[in-house]
Amino acid sequence: MSPPAALDPEVLGERSDEEIADAARQLGEYFAGDRATFDLPLRPVGSDFELAVWHQLTLIPYGETRSYGYVARAVGEPGGAQAVGAANGRNPLAVVVPCHRVIGADGSLIGFGGGLPRKRFLLDLEQRADRLF
Repeated sequence: MSPPAALDPEVLGERSDEEIADAARQLGEYFAGDRATFDLPLRPVGSDFELAVWHQLTLIPYGETRSYGYVARAVGEPGGAQAVGAANGRNPLAVVVPCHRVIGADGSLIGFGGGLPRKRFLLDLEQRADRLF
């Protein structure tokens, strides 16, 4: 089975050991509660709509959430909440591009490629760590 196009090394290009080490360090800091934002060179591959959604996700502050409808309106697609959900599902950079911060309009946890327990874990992690910043 070949990797999804968004993760294909021929599309993404090679990464240096330094870039990989930096990504690992920043992810470690995030999971330790010591990092609220990432500073990594991202080159996601997707449709114009997916790229717009993924960019919008990076604007959701650490420890906060937005609804699928909010993100849809922010990218100029009112009524496009389901399309935002589909774009989230194709996000190749989960955690770094924080699709876990997108929730249902009623505040419910819905949709997450890593499973709802992981989504809850990430949101709880940010709520606990947010008190430190």
